[in-house]
This record gives sequence, C-alpha cells and structure tokens, in this order.
Amino acid sequence: MSGLEFHPLTPERWGDLEALFGPRGACAGCWCMFWRLKRSEWTRQKGDGNRRALRKFAEAGDPLGVLAYAEGKAVAWCAVGPRESYPALERSRILKPVDDQPVWSVTCFFVARAWRRKGVTPKLLEAAVRYARSRGAKIVEGYPVEPRGTMPDAFAWTGFAGAFRGAGFVEVARRSAGRPIFRRDISPPRH
Repeated sequence: MSGLEFHPLTPERWGDLEALFGPRGACAGCWCMFWRLKRSEWTRQKGDGNRRALRKFAEAGDPLGVLAYAEGKAVAWCAVGPRESYPALERSRILKPVDDQPVWSVTCFFVARAWRRKGVTPKLLEAAVRYARSRGAKIVEGYPVEPRGTMPDAFAWTGFAGAFRGAGFVEVARRSAGRPIFRRDISPPRH
C-alpha cells in the first residue's frame, strides 16, 4: 500500500476517472451522481447523462473527490464534498443532518476489482480527510454500511463501518440498524 498516491479529481484527471469507472460508469451508470440528484432525474440520465453531469462539476472546479493511483494508474475513488452538494442526503430520513454544524460528506467509494480487500479504503479516507481539510472543512462525515453478514462489494459503495473506524471516525448517530453515521473532527487543535 505504500506505493499509492492520492490526487483530487480535476479536469486534467478526468480521463483517469473515466478509465477507472469504465464504460458502465462504476455502478450501472451511476457516475457518482446518486446523492446529487432527485431519484427520477438520476434514473432518467443513468449512464452517459450522469457522466456528462459529473464532468460539468469537475470542469467547474467543484470539490468532487480523490483518486488513488498505483504505478500511474487510477485504482480507486472516494467522493467527498460539502454536504450541501448532495441534496439526496437532505431527503433521507436515516441520513438527515445530525446537527447544524457544516460538514463534508464521504458518499461513495469505487475500488478496481484487483485492489479490493487490500486496505485501500482506509487510505482513501485519510486522503479524503486531507483534501477536505485543505479546502477548509472542519468535520468530515460518512454513511457506511454495517451488515450483519456478508455483503457483495457492489452494495458497499458507501463503505464499511470498520474502514471508517480504522480511519479515526467515530459513530455519532444510528437511525437504522445497518446504517450508522460516522464523523471525524479535523478542525485545528486549540492552543
């Protein structure tokens, strides 16, 4: 894992994300737009429409996430940005805000099959925290799953609770048995 490098998604790195996601857009045409759109809109533009929408955000310079690279090739992705850029979170009964503090949200992971189950996710989380801090975030929040049994990787796109714990996040709410809300305070220490 020491050979991994992490870089924010920029317009110059868009081709790397496309190569990682492949022609199907990571998970059946999602293109990491699930939390950014109304469900009907997300479904209607699934595939190429979602790809174009995410690319517009990238070209506008919006904070979208971090890519992990190995030997110059993107091998994993973590979406992170201000919570307000994910309107679908606001509509969720289970993931509604914990309080009125401004947070950045980690909403999605995509790890290339050859790199799964190798400890990439906690490192991606660390990179996401560094990126959020560099953009002024004080709190980073995530919405992982905590399954009771085994779960196919494709259904764990918000991450597993264990990875968040391993990256220094703590559980702050649980409105559903398998869906905790984790946070990590990254504000500078007071002297």
